[in-house]
Amino acid sequence: MESRNATSLGVLVAALAVATTVEAQPWRGALDALEPVPAPAERDWLIEPPARRAGVFRGQDPRLLILDNGLIRREFLLEPNVACVGFSQLTTGEQLVRAVGPECEVTIDDEAIAVGGLRGQPVGNYILPEWFDRFEIDPAALAFQGFETGPIEQRFGWKKRREWMASDAPWPPEGVRLTLRFASAAASPKPIEVDVHYVLYDAIPVVSKWFTLRNAGPRPITINTFASERLAMVEAGSEVEAGGRLRLPNVHVETDFTTVSMSGKGSQRQTVRWLTDASYLTQVSYQRLTRCLLECRPPLGPATRLEPGERFESFRTWILAFDGTDEKRRGLALARMYRTIAPWVAENPLIFHVRTADPPSIRAAISQAADVGFELIIMTFGSGFNIENRSPEYVEQIRSLAAEAHERGVALGGYSLLASRSVSPGDDVINPETGKPGGFATFGNSPCVGSAWGERYVETLYAFFEETGCDVLEHDGSYPGDACASTTHPGHHGYEDSRWAQWRVVTEFYRWCRQRGVYLNVPDWYFLNGASKTGMGYRETNWSLPRAQQEIIERQNIADGTRFKTPTMGWMFVPLTQYHGGGEAATIEPLHEHLDHYERRLQNLLGAGVQACFRGPRLYDTPQTRAMVRRWVDWYKAHRPILDSDLIVLRRADGRDWDGWLHVNPSLDERALAAIYNPLPTSLVRTISLPLRYAGVTGSARVRINGGAARTVALSRDDRASIELEIPARGFVWIVVEGPVSP
Repeated sequence: MESRNATSLGVLVAALAVATTVEAQPWRGALDALEPVPAPAERDWLIEPPARRAGVFRGQDPRLLILDNGLIRREFLLEPNVACVGFSQLTTGEQLVRAVGPECEVTIDDEAIAVGGLRGQPVGNYILPEWFDRFEIDPAALAFQGFETGPIEQRFGWKKRREWMASDAPWPPEGVRLTLRFASAAASPKPIEVDVHYVLYDAIPVVSKWFTLRNAGPRPITINTFASERLAMVEAGSEVEAGGRLRLPNVHVETDFTTVSMSGKGSQRQTVRWLTDASYLTQVSYQRLTRCLLECRPPLGPATRLEPGERFESFRTWILAFDGTDEKRRGLALARMYRTIAPWVAENPLIFHVRTADPPSIRAAISQAADVGFELIIMTFGSGFNIENRSPEYVEQIRSLAAEAHERGVALGGYSLLASRSVSPGDDVINPETGKPGGFATFGNSPCVGSAWGERYVETLYAFFEETGCDVLEHDGSYPGDACASTTHPGHHGYEDSRWAQWRVVTEFYRWCRQRGVYLNVPDWYFLNGASKTGMGYRETNWSLPRAQQEIIERQNIADGTRFKTPTMGWMFVPLTQYHGGGEAATIEPLHEHLDHYERRLQNLLGAGVQACFRGPRLYDTPQTRAMVRRWVDWYKAHRPILDSDLIVLRRADGRDWDGWLHVNPSLDERALAAIYNPLPTSLVRTISLPLRYAGVTGSARVRINGGAARTVALSRDDRASIELEIPARGFVWIVVEGPVSP
C-alpha cells in the first residue's frame, strides 16, 4: 500500500513539474485555447468526403500539438523543444514514425544546424509517451518560439480555364496551415530565424512541409544545403542479411523540385532519399542497411547567399500516406492528391498540332478547330513558328492570329526548345571536370539558363506572351536539372548554386504562366509548378508503326500511364501526316480514306479522357470526315465530367481479346462510364464485370449501353455489375452507370 501511494505521489509530482514548466512557455495560452482532437473519420474518403475538416488541436498531454484531418495525424511535442512524436495513418491505425529528430536541418557557412529536435530516446524502433519527460534538447539546435495557424495560402496565382475543366476545384485548397517558429540563441554568431510550415488538406491523407529562413544577423551568410524533411520512418520490412530487396514505407513522397522525368516517382530521384540510419542500433539488419530514414534535400546547393534581413524559402514536400497496398486504391489516391494540390491538371483541352505556321495555314486551322470543337492549337516543332523571333513584324503577326483564335474560342500558342541543344561554348553548361561544354549535360549539351543567352531566352518568353496574347506554350527540353561549373555566367556564381538558380528561373516563369492562364504542355514533371500535361507514354518511333499497331499500343500506354496520374495529366499523339517515317501505312492522310481508323483513335482517346496532339495540316478533309470528328467531340463534351474522372483499368490491351477501362466519380449523376474495345476482326460476346465501389454505387444501378434505354442491374456483394455485351469487330461499346436506384 505504501509502495502504491509512493508511486502515485511520484506521478503527481512529475505531472506538477511538467505543468509548471509548460505553463511558463509563451505559447502555452495558444495551445490551451485549441480544441481537443476529435475522433478519426469513419467514411471511405475515396468514395465520400469525410465530414471532418483539417485542424490544429491540443493533445491529452499539455505539451502536445496535433495536426489532424481524420485521415492522418502528426503530433508535435513542444517542450523542451519541438519534435514530431507521432505520424499516424488513422484509417489503418498504423504509426509511421519510429524516432524523434529535428524538424529540418540547414548548413550555413559549412556548419550544420538542427532546427528543433530532441535527444534521449532509448531505442529507435518506436516512441512512447512515457519517454517524453526523458527527452533532452540539443543545445546547438534552434529553439522553439511559438506557433500560429490559419487557412491555406495559394502558392502562386491560377487563372482558371474553366471551359476546359470538368469540375471547379478550389484554389487554394481547403485545409489548415501550421507554422512553427524557431530562432537561434541571442548570443549566436549566426543569428537566424526559421519558420517550419505545414499544410494539411481536407479529405485527403496528404501533408505538405517547407521552411523559410531569415538572416537576422548583421553579416551575410551562405546556405550551403538543407534537409527540409528528415523522418525516421517505421520500416516496411527487414532482413538480417544485406542484399535483399526491401519494401519502402507505404507512402508517396514528392517535392516541387522536379526536373527531367515523365513520372512523379522518377522526378523525385534528385530530392527524395531513403537512407540507412546508422543511429538505429536496434534494427534487424546486421549491417544497419534498412532504408527507413526519409530525407528531402536538394541534389546540389543551393549555395545561396543571404544578406542581412533577406529570406530564403525551401522547396516543398508532400507526403501521401496510403491506407493499403492495393494498387487500385493507391492509384486513385495519387489522382486525388494531384487534383487537390495542382488542380490545373484538370484542364483538358482538345489539341490540334498544326504542322505549318504561316498565317493562311493558321487561319485555316483556327477555322477547322472551332468548327469541330477543338479548343487549343499548338504551332508545332518544324512548323516555322519561332518564339525567339523578336522582330516587331513577327510579333504583330502572331498577336493578330492569337486575337482571331480567341474570337473563335480557341487558344493559340507554340513550341519552344530549351535544353537538348547547344547554343555556344560560352553559354552551354560547363563540365566541372573539363571546364568546357559537353559530356556532362543530361542530353549531351544544353544551354545554361543562367548564362547570358539563357537570361535573354527567358526574357523573350515573358515578352512573347505579354505582347502577343498567346495562351499556350509547349516547352520541350524544359530545364533537365543540369549543373554548370561556369563562374562567368550572370545567373549563378559557380557550380554549387547553378542547379538551384536555374530551377528557380524556370519554375518562376511557369508559375507566372499559370497566373496568366497560359497552358503549359511540358514533357517533364513540372505539375506542382504550373504545368498541365506531360507524356502519357512516350516513344516517338511508335508513331511510325502501321496504324493498327498504333491503336493497341496507344491503349496500352493509357492503361499504364494512368496508374500514377489522372487521364487529364497525360498527352498522346496522333500522326495525321507522316512522323518519324513509316510512310502511308503509318499515317491517316488522306483522312477520308482511313475514316474507320481515325474514328477508332478518337474513340480510344476520348473514351479514356485523354487528349492527343493531332498533328497535321487539317482535322477534316470531307463533310463525312468533319461529321465523324464532330460527333465524337460532341460525345466527349457531353460526358466530359465522368470521362475526365479517375480511370480504373478493366483489362489491359493485348490485341487478343477485349480491353477497356472504367471511369468513376461518386459525386456525379453519371457515376461511371466504361469504354470497351474489340481489336479483333470478328465480333465478341463477353460478360464484363464493372467494379462500382469507387463510383459510390451499391445494391443496384441504372445502366445505359451506347446511350440506349436504361435498365436496372443488381450488383454483387462486392459491388460489381456483370453485363453481357456484344462488341462489334474492331468496335467500341460505352456503358454509362447512373447510380443506385431509389427505393
